[in-house]
Amino acid sequence: MMDLKSHSKVALAYFFLAAIFGVVLRSIHSFDIPITYKFIVHTHSHIALLGWVYLVLTTVLYKMYLEEQGLDKKYRYIFWFTQLTLVGMLLSFPFQGYALFSIIFSTLFLFASYWFTWFFFKNVPRHAKTSQSYRCIKIALWYLVVSSLGPWALGGIMNTLGAVSIWYRLAIYFYLHFLYNGWMIMALIGMFLYVLERHRIIMPNTIFKSFFRLINLGIILSFSLSTLFTNPPIGYNILGGVGALSQLAAYGILLWLVFKNKRHIILLFSVFQTGLLKLIGILLGVKMLLQLLTAFPYFARLASTYLDFTIGYLHWTFLGVVTLSLFLFLDFFDLIKIPKWFYTLYMIGFIGTEVLIFYKGFAAWQNLSLFAGYFEVLAIGSLLIPLSLILIISSKKG
Repeated sequence: MMDLKSHSKVALAYFFLAAIFGVVLRSIHSFDIPITYKFIVHTHSHIALLGWVYLVLTTVLYKMYLEEQGLDKKYRYIFWFTQLTLVGMLLSFPFQGYALFSIIFSTLFLFASYWFTWFFFKNVPRHAKTSQSYRCIKIALWYLVVSSLGPWALGGIMNTLGAVSIWYRLAIYFYLHFLYNGWMIMALIGMFLYVLERHRIIMPNTIFKSFFRLINLGIILSFSLSTLFTNPPIGYNILGGVGALSQLAAYGILLWLVFKNKRHIILLFSVFQTGLLKLIGILLGVKMLLQLLTAFPYFARLASTYLDFTIGYLHWTFLGVVTLSLFLFLDFFDLIKIPKWFYTLYMIGFIGTEVLIFYKGFAAWQNLSLFAGYFEVLAIGSLLIPLSLILIISSKKG
Protein backbone atom coordinates (compact mmCIF):
# COMPACT_ATOMS: atom_id res chain seq x y z
CA MET A 1 0.00 0.00 0.00
CA MET A 2 1.13 3.54 -0.77
CA ASP A 3 3.13 5.13 2.06
CA LEU A 4 1.14 8.33 2.33
CA LYS A 5 2.94 9.24 5.55
CA SER A 6 6.17 9.58 3.57
CA HIS A 7 4.37 11.75 1.01
CA SER A 8 3.19 13.99 3.85
CA LYS A 9 6.74 14.33 5.16
CA VAL A 10 7.93 15.25 1.66
CA ALA A 11 5.31 18.03 1.64
CA LEU A 12 6.52 19.22 5.04
CA ALA A 13 10.09 19.23 3.71
CA TYR A 14 8.98 21.56 0.90
CA PHE A 15 7.30 23.77 3.50
CA PHE A 16 10.55 23.82 5.48
CA LEU A 17 12.49 24.92 2.38
CA ALA A 18 9.90 27.59 1.56
CA ALA A 19 10.14 28.84 5.14
CA ILE A 20 13.96 28.99 4.90
CA PHE A 21 13.61 31.10 1.75
CA GLY A 22 11.23 33.31 3.76
CA VAL A 23 13.89 33.79 6.44
CA VAL A 24 16.43 34.71 3.74
CA LEU A 25 14.04 37.32 2.32
CA ARG A 26 13.56 38.86 5.75
CA SER A 27 17.29 38.82 6.52
CA ILE A 28 18.37 40.67 3.39
CA HIS A 29 17.80 44.03 5.15
CA SER A 30 20.27 43.07 7.89
CA PHE A 31 22.89 41.05 6.05
CA ASP A 32 24.66 41.27 2.71
CA ILE A 33 23.28 38.13 1.03
CA PRO A 34 24.33 37.59 -2.62
CA ILE A 35 20.89 36.80 -4.06
CA THR A 36 18.39 38.36 -6.44
CA TYR A 37 15.48 39.25 -4.16
CA LYS A 38 12.78 38.80 -6.80
CA PHE A 39 14.05 35.35 -7.74
CA ILE A 40 13.84 34.15 -4.12
CA VAL A 41 10.32 35.56 -3.80
CA HIS A 42 9.27 33.45 -6.80
CA THR A 43 10.92 30.35 -5.30
CA HIS A 44 9.39 30.95 -1.87
CA SER A 45 5.85 31.33 -3.19
CA HIS A 46 5.95 28.46 -5.70
CA ILE A 47 7.39 25.92 -3.27
CA ALA A 48 5.02 26.97 -0.47
CA LEU A 49 1.84 26.84 -2.59
CA LEU A 50 2.70 23.91 -4.85
CA GLY A 51 5.17 21.88 -2.82
CA TRP A 52 3.44 22.18 0.55
CA VAL A 53 -0.25 23.01 0.13
CA TYR A 54 -0.96 21.23 -3.16
CA LEU A 55 0.92 18.10 -2.14
CA VAL A 56 -0.88 17.74 1.21
CA LEU A 57 -4.31 18.39 -0.31
CA THR A 58 -3.81 15.78 -3.04
CA THR A 59 -2.36 13.29 -0.54
CA VAL A 60 -5.34 13.65 1.80
CA LEU A 61 -7.79 13.42 -1.13
CA TYR A 62 -6.12 10.21 -2.25
CA LYS A 63 -6.41 8.78 1.26
CA MET A 64 -10.07 9.78 1.59
CA TYR A 65 -11.37 8.48 -1.72
CA LEU A 66 -8.82 6.33 -3.57
CA GLU A 67 -6.61 4.50 -1.08
CA GLU A 68 -8.75 1.35 -1.14
CA GLN A 69 -9.14 1.30 -4.94
CA GLY A 70 -5.85 -0.46 -5.73
CA LEU A 71 -4.51 2.52 -7.68
CA ASP A 72 -1.14 2.90 -5.97
CA LYS A 73 0.96 2.12 -9.05
CA LYS A 74 -0.92 4.58 -11.27
CA TYR A 75 -0.89 7.29 -8.61
CA ARG A 76 2.85 6.79 -8.03
CA TYR A 77 3.54 7.96 -11.59
CA ILE A 78 1.60 11.20 -10.93
CA PHE A 79 3.36 11.73 -7.61
CA TRP A 80 6.88 11.33 -8.99
CA PHE A 81 6.15 13.42 -12.08
CA THR A 82 4.92 16.15 -9.72
CA GLN A 83 8.17 15.86 -7.72
CA LEU A 84 10.17 16.29 -10.92
CA THR A 85 8.40 19.59 -11.61
CA LEU A 86 8.82 20.83 -8.02
CA VAL A 87 12.52 19.98 -7.83
CA GLY A 88 12.96 21.62 -11.23
CA MET A 89 11.38 24.82 -9.94
CA LEU A 90 13.48 24.60 -6.77
CA LEU A 91 16.67 24.41 -8.82
CA SER A 92 15.80 27.07 -11.40
CA PHE A 93 13.78 29.88 -9.79
CA PRO A 94 16.50 30.99 -7.30
CA PHE A 95 19.02 31.47 -10.11
CA GLN A 96 16.99 32.84 -13.00
CA GLY A 97 13.52 33.82 -11.81
CA TYR A 98 10.96 33.53 -14.59
CA ALA A 99 13.09 32.25 -17.46
CA LEU A 100 13.33 29.23 -19.74
CA PHE A 101 13.83 26.37 -17.27
CA SER A 102 11.61 27.70 -14.48
CA ILE A 103 8.82 28.31 -17.01
CA ILE A 104 9.24 24.77 -18.38
CA PHE A 105 8.95 23.19 -14.93
CA SER A 106 6.08 25.49 -13.90
CA THR A 107 4.24 24.50 -17.08
CA LEU A 108 4.91 20.82 -16.44
CA PHE A 109 3.43 21.27 -12.96
CA LEU A 110 0.20 22.53 -14.53
CA PHE A 111 0.04 19.33 -16.56
CA ALA A 112 0.69 17.32 -13.39
CA SER A 113 -2.26 19.04 -11.71
CA TYR A 114 -4.48 18.31 -14.73
CA TRP A 115 -3.34 14.70 -14.63
CA PHE A 116 -4.26 14.38 -10.95
CA THR A 117 -7.64 16.05 -11.52
CA TRP A 118 -8.49 13.66 -14.37
CA PHE A 119 -7.24 10.66 -12.35
CA PHE A 120 -9.29 11.69 -9.31
CA PHE A 121 -12.54 12.28 -11.20
CA LYS A 122 -12.14 9.00 -13.09
CA ASN A 123 -11.54 6.82 -10.04
CA VAL A 124 -13.68 8.22 -7.22
CA PRO A 125 -16.21 5.51 -6.24
CA ARG A 126 -19.67 6.14 -7.68
CA HIS A 127 -21.36 6.07 -4.25
CA ALA A 128 -19.13 8.94 -3.06
CA LYS A 129 -20.12 11.24 -5.92
CA THR A 130 -23.54 12.00 -4.43
CA SER A 131 -22.14 13.38 -1.17
CA GLN A 132 -22.01 17.05 -0.24
CA SER A 133 -18.30 16.80 0.57
CA TYR A 134 -17.52 15.47 -2.91
CA ARG A 135 -19.43 18.35 -4.54
CA CYS A 136 -17.19 20.80 -2.68
CA ILE A 137 -14.02 18.90 -3.60
CA LYS A 138 -15.11 18.54 -7.22
CA ILE A 139 -15.63 22.28 -7.62
CA ALA A 140 -12.35 22.88 -5.76
CA LEU A 141 -10.47 20.87 -8.38
CA TRP A 142 -12.22 22.79 -11.16
CA TYR A 143 -11.07 26.03 -9.49
CA LEU A 144 -7.54 24.61 -9.55
CA VAL A 145 -7.87 24.12 -13.31
CA VAL A 146 -9.44 27.58 -13.80
CA SER A 147 -6.68 29.25 -11.76
CA SER A 148 -4.11 27.90 -14.23
CA LEU A 149 -5.48 30.30 -16.88
CA GLY A 150 -3.47 32.99 -15.08
CA PRO A 151 -0.04 31.38 -15.68
CA TRP A 152 -1.02 30.46 -19.24
CA ALA A 153 -1.83 34.11 -19.92
CA LEU A 154 1.47 35.37 -18.48
CA GLY A 155 3.56 34.25 -21.43
CA GLY A 156 1.50 36.16 -23.94
CA ILE A 157 1.30 39.22 -21.69
CA MET A 158 5.08 39.31 -21.15
CA ASN A 159 5.75 39.00 -24.88
CA THR A 160 3.28 41.70 -25.89
CA LEU A 161 2.60 44.13 -23.04
CA GLY A 162 5.54 43.41 -20.72
CA ALA A 163 5.84 42.70 -17.00
CA VAL A 164 5.01 46.33 -16.10
CA SER A 165 1.52 46.02 -17.59
CA ILE A 166 -1.48 45.90 -15.23
CA TRP A 167 -2.51 42.75 -17.13
CA TYR A 168 0.60 41.02 -15.81
CA ARG A 169 -0.46 41.69 -12.22
CA LEU A 170 -4.08 40.82 -13.01
CA ALA A 171 -3.03 37.42 -14.38
CA ILE A 172 -1.06 36.72 -11.19
CA TYR A 173 -3.93 37.90 -8.97
CA PHE A 174 -6.40 35.78 -10.96
CA TYR A 175 -4.19 32.75 -10.37
CA LEU A 176 -3.77 33.43 -6.65
CA HIS A 177 -7.43 34.26 -6.04
CA PHE A 178 -8.85 31.09 -7.55
CA LEU A 179 -5.97 29.05 -6.12
CA TYR A 180 -6.60 29.96 -2.46
CA ASN A 181 -10.22 31.12 -2.36
CA GLY A 182 -11.32 28.43 -4.82
CA TRP A 183 -9.09 25.35 -4.79
CA MET A 184 -7.66 25.50 -1.27
CA ILE A 185 -10.59 26.79 0.80
CA MET A 186 -13.19 24.69 -1.01
CA ALA A 187 -11.06 21.53 -0.77
CA LEU A 188 -10.59 22.10 2.98
CA ILE A 189 -14.33 22.66 3.46
CA GLY A 190 -14.98 19.47 1.50
CA MET A 191 -12.58 17.54 3.74
CA PHE A 192 -14.30 18.86 6.86
CA LEU A 193 -17.74 17.89 5.53
CA TYR A 194 -16.31 14.45 4.63
CA VAL A 195 -15.31 13.86 8.26
CA LEU A 196 -18.76 14.96 9.46
CA GLU A 197 -20.56 12.80 6.88
CA ARG A 198 -18.65 9.71 8.02
CA HIS A 199 -20.28 10.25 11.41
CA ARG A 200 -23.74 11.02 10.00
CA ILE A 201 -23.56 14.77 10.54
CA ILE A 202 -25.02 16.06 7.27
CA MET A 203 -26.35 19.47 6.32
CA PRO A 204 -30.03 19.42 5.23
CA ASN A 205 -30.01 19.36 1.43
CA THR A 206 -31.92 22.64 0.97
CA ILE A 207 -29.50 24.43 3.30
CA PHE A 208 -26.50 22.88 1.56
CA LYS A 209 -27.77 24.15 -1.80
CA SER A 210 -27.89 27.68 -0.38
CA PHE A 211 -24.43 27.27 1.14
CA PHE A 212 -22.97 25.95 -2.11
CA ARG A 213 -24.48 28.72 -4.23
CA LEU A 214 -23.43 31.46 -1.83
CA ILE A 215 -19.84 30.38 -1.44
CA ASN A 216 -19.28 29.85 -5.16
CA LEU A 217 -20.97 33.14 -6.04
CA GLY A 218 -18.71 34.75 -3.45
CA ILE A 219 -15.54 33.19 -4.84
CA ILE A 220 -16.33 34.33 -8.39
CA LEU A 221 -17.50 37.87 -7.57
CA SER A 222 -14.81 38.60 -4.97
CA PHE A 223 -12.16 38.38 -7.69
CA SER A 224 -13.27 41.96 -8.42
CA LEU A 225 -11.46 42.96 -5.21
CA SER A 226 -8.17 41.86 -6.80
CA THR A 227 -8.69 44.36 -9.64
CA LEU A 228 -9.18 47.45 -7.47
CA PHE A 229 -5.52 48.50 -7.72
CA THR A 230 -6.37 49.58 -11.31
CA ASN A 231 -8.89 52.14 -9.98
CA PRO A 232 -11.83 50.71 -11.96
CA PRO A 233 -15.43 52.05 -11.79
CA ILE A 234 -17.19 51.78 -8.40
CA GLY A 235 -19.20 48.85 -9.75
CA TYR A 236 -16.17 46.60 -9.20
CA ASN A 237 -16.17 47.53 -5.49
CA ILE A 238 -19.87 46.67 -5.32
CA LEU A 239 -19.40 43.31 -7.07
CA GLY A 240 -16.46 42.51 -4.79
CA GLY A 241 -18.48 43.52 -1.74
CA VAL A 242 -21.39 41.30 -2.77
CA GLY A 243 -18.92 38.46 -3.26
CA ALA A 244 -17.36 39.00 0.16
CA LEU A 245 -20.82 39.15 1.81
CA SER A 246 -21.84 35.94 0.01
CA GLN A 247 -18.80 34.16 1.39
CA LEU A 248 -19.55 35.47 4.87
CA ALA A 249 -23.14 34.22 4.59
CA ALA A 250 -21.87 30.78 3.54
CA TYR A 251 -19.44 30.83 6.45
CA GLY A 252 -22.37 31.61 8.74
CA ILE A 253 -24.19 28.49 7.47
CA LEU A 254 -21.08 26.41 8.15
CA LEU A 255 -20.89 27.84 11.69
CA TRP A 256 -24.57 27.01 12.17
CA LEU A 257 -23.87 23.37 11.24
CA VAL A 258 -20.96 23.22 13.69
CA PHE A 259 -22.80 24.77 16.62
CA LYS A 260 -25.92 22.70 15.94
CA ASN A 261 -23.84 19.51 16.22
CA LYS A 262 -21.25 20.82 18.67
CA ARG A 263 -21.49 17.93 21.15
CA HIS A 264 -21.10 15.30 18.45
CA ILE A 265 -18.28 17.12 16.65
CA ILE A 266 -16.22 17.45 19.82
CA LEU A 267 -16.27 13.65 20.13
CA LEU A 268 -14.83 13.24 16.62
CA PHE A 269 -11.63 15.14 17.31
CA SER A 270 -8.92 15.01 19.96
CA VAL A 271 -8.52 17.91 22.39
CA PHE A 272 -5.62 19.20 20.27
CA GLN A 273 -7.61 18.90 17.04
CA THR A 274 -10.64 20.61 18.59
CA GLY A 275 -8.45 23.54 19.65
CA LEU A 276 -7.07 23.72 16.10
CA LEU A 277 -10.59 23.67 14.66
CA LYS A 278 -11.68 26.58 16.86
CA LEU A 279 -8.62 28.64 15.93
CA ILE A 280 -9.11 27.93 12.22
CA GLY A 281 -12.72 29.11 12.55
CA ILE A 282 -11.57 32.40 14.07
CA LEU A 283 -8.82 32.95 11.50
CA LEU A 284 -11.17 32.17 8.60
CA GLY A 285 -13.79 34.57 9.95
CA VAL A 286 -11.21 37.37 10.27
CA LYS A 287 -9.90 36.60 6.78
CA MET A 288 -13.40 37.01 5.33
CA LEU A 289 -14.00 40.25 7.25
CA LEU A 290 -10.71 41.70 5.99
CA GLN A 291 -11.72 40.73 2.48
CA LEU A 292 -15.05 42.54 2.90
CA LEU A 293 -13.24 45.60 4.26
CA THR A 294 -11.25 45.98 1.02
CA ALA A 295 -14.51 46.43 -0.92
CA PHE A 296 -14.62 49.97 0.51
CA PRO A 297 -12.56 52.37 -1.65
CA TYR A 298 -10.57 53.81 1.26
CA PHE A 299 -9.38 50.39 2.48
CA ALA A 300 -8.80 49.19 -1.09
CA ARG A 301 -6.40 52.11 -1.63
CA LEU A 302 -4.79 51.37 1.73
CA ALA A 303 -4.14 47.75 0.79
CA SER A 304 -2.69 48.62 -2.62
CA THR A 305 -0.58 51.51 -1.31
CA TYR A 306 0.92 49.80 1.75
CA LEU A 307 1.82 46.33 0.53
CA ASP A 308 2.64 45.06 4.02
CA PHE A 309 -1.12 44.93 4.67
CA THR A 310 -1.55 42.71 1.60
CA ILE A 311 1.46 40.55 2.56
CA GLY A 312 0.09 40.21 6.09
CA TYR A 313 -3.32 39.19 4.73
CA LEU A 314 -1.80 36.58 2.40
CA HIS A 315 0.31 35.11 5.19
CA TRP A 316 -2.74 35.14 7.47
CA THR A 317 -4.51 33.05 4.85
CA PHE A 318 -1.70 30.66 3.90
CA LEU A 319 0.24 30.28 7.17
CA GLY A 320 -2.89 30.58 9.28
CA VAL A 321 -6.14 29.34 7.74
CA VAL A 322 -4.71 26.94 5.16
CA THR A 323 -1.66 25.57 6.96
CA LEU A 324 -3.42 25.03 10.29
CA SER A 325 -6.22 23.24 8.42
CA LEU A 326 -3.61 21.01 6.78
CA PHE A 327 -2.07 20.31 10.20
CA LEU A 328 -5.56 19.35 11.42
CA PHE A 329 -6.22 16.86 8.63
CA LEU A 330 -2.70 15.42 8.67
CA ASP A 331 -3.14 14.77 12.38
CA PHE A 332 -6.74 13.54 12.09
CA PHE A 333 -5.99 11.04 9.29
CA ASP A 334 -2.87 9.89 11.13
CA LEU A 335 -0.58 10.89 8.27
CA ILE A 336 1.64 12.96 10.54
CA LYS A 337 1.13 13.56 14.23
CA ILE A 338 1.76 17.18 15.18
CA PRO A 339 3.50 17.32 18.60
CA LYS A 340 1.94 20.02 20.74
CA TRP A 341 5.18 21.79 21.67
CA PHE A 342 6.37 22.02 18.06
CA TYR A 343 2.95 23.33 17.03
CA THR A 344 3.23 25.97 19.79
CA LEU A 345 6.63 27.01 18.41
CA TYR A 346 5.07 27.37 14.94
CA MET A 347 2.24 29.50 16.34
CA ILE A 348 4.67 31.82 18.14
CA GLY A 349 6.51 32.33 14.85
CA PHE A 350 3.29 32.82 12.89
CA ILE A 351 1.60 35.24 15.30
CA GLY A 352 4.81 37.14 16.03
CA THR A 353 5.63 37.74 12.36
CA GLU A 354 2.02 38.68 11.54
CA VAL A 355 2.07 41.34 14.26
CA LEU A 356 5.37 42.70 12.94
CA ILE A 357 4.22 42.74 9.29
CA PHE A 358 0.96 44.55 10.07
CA TYR A 359 2.87 46.90 12.40
CA LYS A 360 5.19 47.87 9.52
CA GLY A 361 2.18 48.59 7.30
CA PHE A 362 0.56 50.64 10.07
CA ALA A 363 3.80 52.57 10.66
CA ALA A 364 4.09 53.45 6.97
CA TRP A 365 0.42 54.47 6.88
CA GLN A 366 0.79 56.73 9.91
CA ASN A 367 4.29 57.99 8.99
CA LEU A 368 5.83 56.42 12.08
CA SER A 369 9.38 55.16 12.43
CA LEU A 370 10.05 51.45 12.91
CA PHE A 371 11.64 50.51 16.21
CA ALA A 372 15.38 49.84 16.20
CA GLY A 373 16.23 46.28 15.20
CA TYR A 374 12.84 45.67 13.55
CA PHE A 375 14.22 43.64 10.64
CA GLU A 376 16.43 41.55 12.93
CA VAL A 377 13.46 40.73 15.19
CA LEU A 378 11.34 39.87 12.12
CA ALA A 379 14.05 37.52 10.81
CA ILE A 380 14.40 35.79 14.18
CA GLY A 381 10.62 35.42 14.47
CA SER A 382 10.51 33.96 10.97
CA LEU A 383 13.21 31.45 11.91
CA LEU A 384 10.84 29.85 14.45
CA ILE A 385 8.65 28.54 11.61
CA PRO A 386 11.26 26.38 9.80
CA LEU A 387 12.61 25.32 13.22
CA SER A 388 9.17 24.04 14.22
CA LEU A 389 8.79 22.27 10.87
CA ILE A 390 12.10 20.41 11.02
CA LEU A 391 11.21 19.29 14.55
CA ILE A 392 7.83 17.98 13.32
CA ILE A 393 9.49 16.16 10.40
CA SER A 394 12.08 14.53 12.65
CA SER A 395 9.64 13.74 15.46
CA LYS A 396 9.25 10.01 16.19
CA LYS A 397 5.64 10.75 17.08
CA GLY A 398 4.99 11.65 13.44
